[in-house]
Amino acid sequence: MKWTANAWQTITPVLNRIFDMPFIQELQAGTLALDKFQFYMLQDAKYLEHFGRVLAYLGSKCEDNTQALDFFEFGKNALIVEKALHETYFMQFGLVEQPSTAIEPVCHHYIHFLKSTAAFEPLEIAVAAVLPCFWIYQVVGDVIYSKQTDAANNPYAAWIATYSGDDFAKSVELAKNYVDEMAARTTADLRDRMLQAFVAASQLEFLFWDAAYDKKSWMPI
Repeated sequence: MKWTANAWQTITPVLNRIFDMPFIQELQAGTLALDKFQFYMLQDAKYLEHFGRVLAYLGSKCEDNTQALDFFEFGKNALIVEKALHETYFMQFGLVEQPSTAIEPVCHHYIHFLKSTAAFEPLEIAVAAVLPCFWIYQVVGDVIYSKQTDAANNPYAAWIATYSGDDFAKSVELAKNYVDEMAARTTADLRDRMLQAFVAASQLEFLFWDAAYDKKSWMPI
């Protein structure tokens, strides 16, 4: 069994909770409250800015030039999506990002988990940590897209389509292949640590949506 297949099997309980969570169910139905989606979009824009830089940093650590270029491209695409959020979806959903817009607790933790893993752990662990953002988004996007009963009237349909297209799916497969190649070449101990990072990032994917639904913010001072 490939490393990614085993990793995906390991996070089955997390995936089941993601598919059942109110944020995803209501997003699929088009009934998600606008203020919850606005909270999510603001945090997602913050996250993608840092995620793109983490991917580019991982590219700089890759010894293989083709792999390095692909991770640079992953990082560029994350920043392109972040730019599109501001130019398209922010306008559509009435959002204005202020300089004082905070990176809220779960987003803050996820960003710094990825940054610290990229900076202080071996490359194999770092690429395992960034994979859930690719993979879970693609799978959740595909499921929501396919299960929409009234896409024409779902205010979030355009955003959903962003993560269910063929181009994004190709990026996910490429990232998975790189992780499998690295896992095959490394030690059993490192493969276990890769799995721990993959599971932690998957749990943070759940918590990110959950935090948006409850609009979890820092304690006011």
